[in-house]
Formats: sequence, C-alpha cells, structure tokens
Amino acid sequence: MHRALLAWQGLKEWREALRRLKRCPVKLTLQSVGRSLEIHQGLMQELSVHRRSMALRACGLIIYRRLQPGCPSSKVGNNIEYLLLQTSYGTHHWTPPKGHVDPGEDDLETALRETQEEAGLDSRQITLVEGFKKELQYAVRGKPKTVIYWLAEIKDHNMEIKLSDEHQDFRWLNLEEACKLAQYKDMQAVLRDAQQFLSSKA
Repeated sequence: MHRALLAWQGLKEWREALRRLKRCPVKLTLQSVGRSLEIHQGLMQELSVHRRSMALRACGLIIYRRLQPGCPSSKVGNNIEYLLLQTSYGTHHWTPPKGHVDPGEDDLETALRETQEEAGLDSRQITLVEGFKKELQYAVRGKPKTVIYWLAEIKDHNMEIKLSDEHQDFRWLNLEEACKLAQYKDMQAVLRDAQQFLSSKA
C-alpha cells in the first residue's frame, strides 16, 4: 500500500511538472530550435543541389611530351606522345587528367589541381600551350555535363607519373594509340585537334 501511494504521488508530480513545462518559455525555445533545424535542412538541401550541379562541370589538361625536342613539323606525328590515365573504378576508361570544379575555383585552377592530384605533375613541371582550349558537352545519367581541356607540354619527358587512388595505370601514346584507348569519339576528336594544332605551330 505504501508503494502504491508513492507511485501515485510520483505520477501527480510528473503531471504537474508537465503542466509547468507547457506554460514555460522553453516551449517557444523548442519551437525556435525546430524552426532553425528546418532552415538548416533547407540550406543543406540547397548545398547538395549546388554540389551536384558543380559536379557536372569538369576541367583537365591534355598532357603531351616530345620524344625529340626540335623535331621538324613534318615529323610531329612520330615525335608526340599523349598521357592517358586509366580509372580504377567503373569501366576503367582512359582519359587525360581531369576532375570536377570545386566551389571557389575557376576552370583553369581545377585543371591544374586535378593534374597534380591524378598524375603528380604540378604547374612548374608543365608548360601551358597558348591558343588551345576545347569544350566537350555530353550527357551523364541523363544530365548535361561540360568538360574543358587545355593543352600542356611536360618539360622533362622522363618525368615520373604518380597516380592517385582514382587511377590504376597510365600510358604515353602516339595519336592513333591514344584514340584507340580513348574510345569516345568526342575525346578522339580533341586529341586529333591537339595534334593538328601542334603540327601547325611546329
């Protein structure tokens, strides 16, 4: 009987505390917190959408090397090799170093950063070729994607290539070999445009 009385008194105290809580300004505070959480969730959703849209824009560098510096323009085809990297995910396709634009970056900054991250080549080890810039547009999972490439020559053709975890292999290839590995027609067209551009400048 004594235990039952204590339980009943405890229940009364709990109910009274609940009534006080309902009249307390804490209720407004909880509502404010809830509203803040709603705003936070909305901002996070907007940020997620922004990141997905940014992921549909990528930039990279077509890296090439000259096997014999000073070779005449008539022999550019036999003297130029292009760097292609094989991804360690998906279909293991081959492309030049490239990647998605991060917030706050411009396109060329992205291309230089991705080249360093994916191939271990920083801006001091390559020379950007003025006058060459190509833009590809295609769909990925039903969404439009833009990829921009610049052209750059590696200063030391024996420079070591250091792959990131995103890639499992690399090759230096002449134009025809590179086009066979690249597979996609738009990438093949960019490589051929680069070759023609270099031939005209040699």
